[in-house]
Amino acid sequence: MTISYNGSLQKATFFLTGFQGLEALHGWISIPFCSIYLTVIVGNLTILHIIHTDVTLHEPMYYFLAMLALTDLGLCLSTLPTVLGIFWFDVREITIPACFTQLFFIHTLSLVESSVLLSMSIDRYVAICNPLRYSMVLTPARIIKMGLSSILRSALLILPLPFLLKRFQYCRSHVLAHAYCLHLEIMKLACSSITVNHIYGLFVVACTVGVDSLLIFLSYALILRTVLSIASRQERLQALNTCVSHICTVLLFYTPMIGLSLVHRFGEHLPRIVHLLMSYVYLLVPPLMNPIVYSMKTKQIRIRIAKKLEIVKSLKCFR
Repeated sequence: MTISYNGSLQKATFFLTGFQGLEALHGWISIPFCSIYLTVIVGNLTILHIIHTDVTLHEPMYYFLAMLALTDLGLCLSTLPTVLGIFWFDVREITIPACFTQLFFIHTLSLVESSVLLSMSIDRYVAICNPLRYSMVLTPARIIKMGLSSILRSALLILPLPFLLKRFQYCRSHVLAHAYCLHLEIMKLACSSITVNHIYGLFVVACTVGVDSLLIFLSYALILRTVLSIASRQERLQALNTCVSHICTVLLFYTPMIGLSLVHRFGEHLPRIVHLLMSYVYLLVPPLMNPIVYSMKTKQIRIRIAKKLEIVKSLKCFR
């Protein structure tokens, strides 16, 4: 598809891109993306429903899991309109205010997820290293404060980005390489110096994802030291087993993020399809896999999902 420009249009819009060169196949490509989005929505809503309706799951660990599910839902819904809009209706234009709004939510929710993963590691640390004080340390009021501080920290740090981008003149091509808006990509289209954006972007990553990952690593180092001091082998395995779901979730979040950073930094010679796939993996795989991981590895969640399915089957049989 050829995109024509005029002066007023360039000032008002960006153009999103699906899989360039495969526009004729966008209808077929949309099928796996629809399946992924549907699975993300159903999976995370199922986790939220089970935690909300089952009083026995009203504990700190499951409150943090509910926060993670809400964050994943938000991240999924922030990209869904533009991604499916391109694949289904070939809608490529996005106004600059809408683009900056989408950018704000994508980056904010990514940082919130990092904060929630840190909160979950703190939960595991207190449960294993100081179990007698678990209910006193992680009170409902403190959990709410942790959740609100995660949102506030992320939103305040990302809020300057749209304003930093707004000051630029975009005299180059307004065509973005993805089906959604990202800060790194938009700032490269600017005509003037982007040094401030580069420095501020690195600062945000360092004081959020960098600090969070370091504290998560530290918490697990302390957990491992405590577990190794337990005499019984069975008790050691039981303690470690409570961390498996969270460790998988941490790997699902940080591995694609590191991979995407390496591809952007050192992969300029790689085919464009690699950059596209890595960006989709980063944004879609964690929300897709997190409910699956917790459903399979957390006994309480698995049992309650099985019970819900049994109830549905019995109702169908009754009809």
